[in-house]
Amino acid sequence: MEDFVHSGSIVRRIWGKSDTVLLIFAGASAEFALNKAVDWLYFTGRLPADPLKRLFATVAYARQIVFAPHDGALRAIDKISAIHSGVEHQRGRRIPDWAYRDVLSMLIDYSIRAYELLEKKLDATEREEVFQVFRRVGLRMQINGLPATYGQWVMMRKAGLHEHLLNGSFTKDLYRQYRRHLGRFRFLILKQVQTALVPERINRLLGLGRSPIAALLLGAYKLCRILRLDPLLKNALLPSEYKAQVRALDRDPDN
Repeated sequence: MEDFVHSGSIVRRIWGKSDTVLLIFAGASAEFALNKAVDWLYFTGRLPADPLKRLFATVAYARQIVFAPHDGALRAIDKISAIHSGVEHQRGRRIPDWAYRDVLSMLIDYSIRAYELLEKKLDATEREEVFQVFRRVGLRMQINGLPATYGQWVMMRKAGLHEHLLNGSFTKDLYRQYRRHLGRFRFLILKQVQTALVPERINRLLGLGRSPIAALLLGAYKLCRILRLDPLLKNALLPSEYKAQVRALDRDPDN
């Protein structure tokens, strides 16, 4: 049986490199903190207790879907749905469809942004492919209101960025947790990466601004990749408990 995402897909190239996955992680960590539905992640207590573990778990599920055989991917998606249903049951109400759509939008948007920041611009066909992969995830989860095309998604994404984001008490607390779990130096690196990566609306709400340091860091990292020093750099920057997980993110996109 075919894989959920076919061999040679741009989505496999994006999610088969630790570099791009870590950038997706960085972008999502910024947007999660601003999303008006972040209270759902606080309800279980898992996100503020260990935000890195929670975000790595999200990445792990996404990668499992991208690289699994078709039936395995469907099982992973159904498990995600079951977890969310359990939380909804505990809280006594449903997670709004727009919140589900926003999470899919993060995966779509930061997949594209991360790859383009480190590699090259995607063409229209590749962007459509990224969108369609995560749209199929959303359809399996029975999320309502999903757009049919990448162009329609762009319009939905713009609206969501203006309607569903808020810099509130959860935002401030979550960034405190990021700093506590990463340490001051790694936290500063995270914010510089976010400065270069996130949409303008998110940048303004978080007060990230524009920094020449972000461009310098990106240039230095690309040079390290050319010199094949990037594994040493990642090893030095990452918290020790996540180094093995990050090394495991690198894989052949065709397997």
